[in-house]
Amino acid sequence: MLRSARNNSRIPSALLRSTRSVRSVITPTTKSSFSVLASKSLHRNKPATSRLRPAFAIVRSFATIKDATPQQQEEADEVLFEPREADEIDVCIVGGGPAGLAAAIRLKQLDENDELRVIVLEKASDMGAHILSGAVLEPRALDELLPEWRDDPPEPLTMVQSEAMRFLTKSMSIPIPEPPQMHNKGKNYIVSLNQVVKWLAEKAEALGVEVYPGFSVSELVYDEETGAVKGIATNDQGVSKNFQPKDSFQRGMEFHAKVTLLAEGCHGSLSKKVINKFDLRKDSDPQTYGIGIKELWEVPEDVWKEGFVGHTMGYPLDSETYGGGFMYHFGERLVSVGMVMGLDYPNPWLSPYQEFQNMKRHPFYANVLKNGKCLSYGARALNEGGLQSIPKLSFPGGALIGCTAGFVNVPKIKGTHTAMKTGMLAAEAAYTSVVEQKAQLEAAEEAEEEIKLAPIQLESYEEAFKNSWVYDELHEVRNVRPSFHSPLKLLGGVLYSGLDTFLLKGKTPWTFHHKTTDAAATMPADKYKPIDYPKPDGKLTFDILTSVSRTGTNHDDDEPCHLRVKNGHDLDAHTAKSYPVYKGVENRFCPAGVYEYVADETKPEGVRFQINSQNCIHCKTCDIKVPTQDIDWTVPEGGDGPKYYMT
Repeated sequence: MLRSARNNSRIPSALLRSTRSVRSVITPTTKSSFSVLASKSLHRNKPATSRLRPAFAIVRSFATIKDATPQQQEEADEVLFEPREADEIDVCIVGGGPAGLAAAIRLKQLDENDELRVIVLEKASDMGAHILSGAVLEPRALDELLPEWRDDPPEPLTMVQSEAMRFLTKSMSIPIPEPPQMHNKGKNYIVSLNQVVKWLAEKAEALGVEVYPGFSVSELVYDEETGAVKGIATNDQGVSKNFQPKDSFQRGMEFHAKVTLLAEGCHGSLSKKVINKFDLRKDSDPQTYGIGIKELWEVPEDVWKEGFVGHTMGYPLDSETYGGGFMYHFGERLVSVGMVMGLDYPNPWLSPYQEFQNMKRHPFYANVLKNGKCLSYGARALNEGGLQSIPKLSFPGGALIGCTAGFVNVPKIKGTHTAMKTGMLAAEAAYTSVVEQKAQLEAAEEAEEEIKLAPIQLESYEEAFKNSWVYDELHEVRNVRPSFHSPLKLLGGVLYSGLDTFLLKGKTPWTFHHKTTDAAATMPADKYKPIDYPKPDGKLTFDILTSVSRTGTNHDDDEPCHLRVKNGHDLDAHTAKSYPVYKGVENRFCPAGVYEYVADETKPEGVRFQINSQNCIHCKTCDIKVPTQDIDWTVPEGGDGPKYYMT
């Protein structure tokens, strides 16, 4: 093992033998602890046991090597399934967003004697590179975590100075009352959450947290005796698209932790697994989601209004579709413009991306943007289910924190403050439990006694959440989002939401529920008419591939497809189930042009389903919305995906 000069933490040798290019792992926030990577070798140093079969069952993801002979397959398997190196740590945090970094910072604040090893693993090539939000930041959690943060704040940071809410028709903009939860003036800040996360990562490292961007976590590791989570495994790298180990192949590494905190963000790939394995959703509603689509613009001085926050409802969305738009003026002539749209929309002909482009044509937005320049683009799914859709938060060996559990306050249009606070609450519970367990181990060692410790259960985190201001916030607004499921649709939701937010304030004996998933809400295509969206003009509105080019997205052409169709990756079987009923809904719900149905007369449906995984910007919409529920979003190689700028 090596130690970082900056934070005196051990750097696992397997991480130092990364097979990705240097850009995947060396970043401004990790250049000290990873300086050795600049001269890294691409050659593997195999352990003596590398040719032995592991003593556990191998479950192949979904394919074998195309056209391989049994001998070739066996030789490849000896490499692909060689034992992993493992490292022992105290707390492993999967995901380097606001929740994960807040948890890490809080842990090391409590660890005054610097006795705990805390690591953060992030799949993006740089901290913040996969982060996308509006964003108006409520600083409540940040004030608790770092009380003096304003002395050295993230940049840009713009106090909200004015705000407005409008109901849009096709040509009009009608002022409407703003719910009290949405008031931002003089207390909240417009930020780039991408930049805030970079800043938080630096704060975490300064406290001794080991921060490792560029490493995807693909598996949970379970204790064979108790079945509890005992850690994670990072993704193998250097595997070809046909599952052949390349010359650059590097086996993933395991981290065995006393506590594993999943902070993957909305609909995380590991979170899905742990929720299913431990039945964490048995007492909660189905989660419901939205998709947020955003552009960053630089606009002329005469239309830029520093600190302005605008929100809209109505046009271009129909009465069956929940959502709205936003426009935030911040920094130096920068404007964030975007749309959040509920993924429970029923019309399969609808395209969230095209609806967003339509929204920008409205004068409320167009008058600001038309002479400006679009700098970046991105999209990400977000939780909208609220309190009743939050699963059980703890499981044997770990917990769910932040947006991976779903703490977004939908009426506020904010989730960063709640995500950070839950990370802090989990950190406090984890610290107490880990310290107690280490003390028990030390006492047993001094007494020369053997001891078998039970897996840590963070039930105290659950209780802390229920006694926190996060719970109070979400309880007050719990009925707002599900009120839009009524037969009155948009009108009913607006009327009830106004009554609830202004007068009732959640103090009612009833709780509305989400009765179905967003995938199940999708109706057959023959129930609606196809939508003919206008062509983009290339100045105010853009085609989807132009937008994707602004994300910096990259995936290796020769790696396994991380968008996996279940049951053997049978694309024809998926087509047979989906296309006759939904007529290519995948192409329309994806904001990155990943999915296509290409005309093919040789196929029974006359089309061939094609996955352009290189375009994927990791929004997770496909996994959530596809009606057949047979697309599984999994992590690609570490460092792949978007490289968002100021999002």
